Amino acid sequence: MIYLYVLIAASMVFDFLNGFHDSSNIVATVIASRALPPRLALYMTAVAHFVAPFLFGVAVANTVGKGLIDPSAITISVVIAAVLSAILWNLITWLLGIPSSSSHALLGGLLGSAIIAEGVGVIHLDGLLKILLALFISPPLGLLMGFLFMHLVMFLSRGATPKINKVFKRLQIFTSLGLALSHGSNDAQKTMGIITMGLVTAGVQDSFHVPLWVVAICAGAIALGTAFGGWSLIKTLGGRIYKIRPVDAFTSQAASAAVILGAALMGGPVSTTQVVSSAIMGVGAAERVNKVRWLVGQEMLVTWVLTIPTTAIASALIYWLLQAIL
Repeated sequence: MIYLYVLIAASMVFDFLNGFHDSSNIVATVIASRALPPRLALYMTAVAHFVAPFLFGVAVANTVGKGLIDPSAITISVVIAAVLSAILWNLITWLLGIPSSSSHALLGGLLGSAIIAEGVGVIHLDGLLKILLALFISPPLGLLMGFLFMHLVMFLSRGATPKINKVFKRLQIFTSLGLALSHGSNDAQKTMGIITMGLVTAGVQDSFHVPLWVVAICAGAIALGTAFGGWSLIKTLGGRIYKIRPVDAFTSQAASAAVILGAALMGGPVSTTQVVSSAIMGVGAAERVNKVRWLVGQEMLVTWVLTIPTTAIASALIYWLLQAIL
């Protein structure tokens, strides 16, 4: 039972870091466009993160917890190794100020520890395909949605005076809330799936269903992490890609929320980091292609490509160490 407590504690740390790491995705544009003060934006986002899982269900938790790996192959050590490797990756990318995907990190961790423990045969290929499709289709979809939304906004606001920026600033209160709800409904559920996986493995539950207390502690951990905010990542998304204006912030938030919430309702785990970053680039490209600092996007792309194999290798090593120690 002690290992189950270790898993829950590690999952809470991961969830906190997920909120801390990914809060930049939610508040970067609203802060950069000066629609809201930084602390108010973070606290408002934290509340939305806590509420979201109770509103939109746990479809993503089911996909992560029972759709990827054969339950008979799952041990506490497998799950602990996966979570620890994801925590390590989040800390490294945060220190470097590079936006990365907590979703990719957790997926890579699960794959690495499960494969080294029981072999490739334990992976559900249909579940893996569903997760990979959601993860890899969502960034170009975010780019496309940002591009289309921006063209629509520019068409609807043609001939407007500069005073329309005040309207976009007020509207960001609603779009940032929508983005925070969509992020909370997607990302917090991944940790719920991990903990519930551990409960089943430890024999605490006979079948996979997410208890209410798991929903509450995961929602609380990601909300707490969000309230603290990862400022180095906020600066990257809020200014390094291009100078964010109120219209850019409003449009990228609306486009990102549409993609992320749609994926959450369908049970597809997506990377909020990737969707928001891609939407920001799509919005900038809709105005002028050379407005976007594409080199920053290339740095992010390299990080995204490296995440799954790096965390898979790290998880396999951690699992091997756990087995040697235990």
